Amino acid sequence: MSYQFKLEQSWDVVKENLKENNINLTDEDLDYRPGHEEQLLEHLEKKLHLGRERIIELIESISSNEGRAS
Repeated sequence: MSYQFKLEQSWDVVKENLKENNINLTDEDLDYRPGHEEQLLEHLEKKLHLGRERIIELIESISSNEGRAS
């Protein structure tokens, strides 16, 4: 099943905020192109040891500035 992120900010802004929240993430870890969400989610699940839903929540909360990114 394919998932499409609901982003309110550009991916570049979201990516930088994700890296600020987790110093172990690199530009390569966060390489994302629309239509390739599944690859990014699978990679981040392994890298962050988090479930898919938590990663989606993290990405979308950062995008919407809800402050749940910690």
